[in-house]
Amino acid sequence: MQIKWPIFGSFLGSLLAAGYLFAAQPAANSSTPAAKIGGEVITLEEVQQSLQAELIKLDRERFRLIEQKLNQLVADKLLAAEAKRRGISVEELLKQEVNAKTPKVTDQEIDAFMAQNRARLPQGDDAELKLKVWEYLREQKTAQQKSEYIRALGTRAGVTILLADPTAVQIDAGKGFVRGEKNAAVTIVEFSDFQCPFCKAATATMHQVMAQYAGKVRWVFRDFPIASLHPLANKAHEAARCAAEQGKFWEYHDLLFQRSPQLAPAELKQYARGLKLDGDAFDRCLEAGKYQPAVAADLEEGQRLGVSGTPAFFINGRLLAGAQPATAFQQIIDSELAKKSK
Repeated sequence: MQIKWPIFGSFLGSLLAAGYLFAAQPAANSSTPAAKIGGEVITLEEVQQSLQAELIKLDRERFRLIEQKLNQLVADKLLAAEAKRRGISVEELLKQEVNAKTPKVTDQEIDAFMAQNRARLPQGDDAELKLKVWEYLREQKTAQQKSEYIRALGTRAGVTILLADPTAVQIDAGKGFVRGEKNAAVTIVEFSDFQCPFCKAATATMHQVMAQYAGKVRWVFRDFPIASLHPLANKAHEAARCAAEQGKFWEYHDLLFQRSPQLAPAELKQYARGLKLDGDAFDRCLEAGKYQPAVAADLEEGQRLGVSGTPAFFINGRLLAGAQPATAFQQIIDSELAKKSK
């Protein structure tokens, strides 16, 4: 399930209009009485605890809006300065450096996208559908080209982002299954669900990120099966841990996402044999539910960290929610690498 925040734009506006932003309120101790019912006191701490998940989301959305606006202002200034240096308009600069240099969308890319997302695409005329997919992929490539160009301008201009993310969390990176260099400057902890279509799409993006930042990024996979939406997911996560016993977690991980949502127990056993695992040992591990507690522990930790949907990525503790494009990862990774280079 991809996380979306449809209510927060209007919710923040309502808070602003009503003067309810927490920053505008007098500082209060968490044990400060918030209400009294006869002799019974309801403390601010009780209220905050009951709203913990919602408050975490609100804080993250507030920071995301601030960060988004800051990046826009930086980009506008970089583009304006470069356009002035060349003696052309910003519009012409973007035509030359973004529109003209954006790679073309190929028929193979369109076919691959449609094959991978067929279950989620609307039914209808194939030609019309291909045109919509072309427009979507073109938009994605244009956004990536623009992001890369602005990033190059920023590097040349010596841009330093000083804004710190107050919502970043501490995560034990020693847990989970790791891909990448042990001493990489950036650690991406992913909470994922093998039956989630958005997680399946995000896995391709993660492979792209790992290739682009080889040696600089470490990928840690954690379990977050959402049983209410994906009834086959729990057993698939247990199966991946059974495969890990035989040294093939990542091979099994990649295969599960390739075959998802075909994740019935019989299929899980078949995939193990396809990877040349000891089938009998794998079956015993899976049937015994050996890793149910470990999967449940990951799920509980994700919930404690404010994860409410999948995929959820913590990049050096900073949350990136949903199946985001590679440019969204690049923005945070570049920011984190810049901090390490100081």
